[in-house]
Amino acid sequence: MRQPTISLALLAAVALASCESPSSTGPRMAAGDAASTKNDRGIIAATNGDGHAELPPGLGLVAFSFGANQHATNGGLGTFRQSRVRNGLLIEFEGSVTCVTVDAVNHRAWVGGVVTVNNSTDPNFQTAIHQVGRDVWFRVVDNGEGAHAAAADRTTVLGFTGAAGFTTSAQYCAGQPWAAGDANTFPLVDGNIQVRP
Repeated sequence: MRQPTISLALLAAVALASCESPSSTGPRMAAGDAASTKNDRGIIAATNGDGHAELPPGLGLVAFSFGANQHATNGGLGTFRQSRVRNGLLIEFEGSVTCVTVDAVNHRAWVGGVVTVNNSTDPNFQTAIHQVGRDVWFRVVDNGEGAHAAAADRTTVLGFTGAAGFTTSAQYCAGQPWAAGDANTFPLVDGNIQVRP
């Protein structure tokens, strides 16, 4: 008796359809359409990236990775991680995304979430505002790809309750702060950031 077979192509198509990637934003519709920023998975904004950003002289590099989607119905989803060493002490956090907002014109994104892991050994990052479950946020800019890049992509270090006058991630995402001249954002020395409306 012959056993039923399933083609590998069919299995691959089913697997791809069931997965969601922060960098896959799906098809786009015409500008001005109410659904123009919504894809078939309900993602209305997305940003992702990884690499190293150069902090001011003497402060070294910050390693980062993140993937964040803003959904039309259930808010932000994704994860992020940042790690750096300051004065021989580790500053390292992991978090879960709760909100994402995007400025499509300037290719900027604001990501907010909550701390899920704090591996920091620096006592300045072991206070009440740095504990698991507390709000945390950062912002990025995508300056283009390869030879077409206007400048290096940029990211910030993590902000916590009270930073820039915000107390929650939701306030940060809604407020979309951006200082003139990209102040307090740091250029990537390797890696890439992508921002998609």
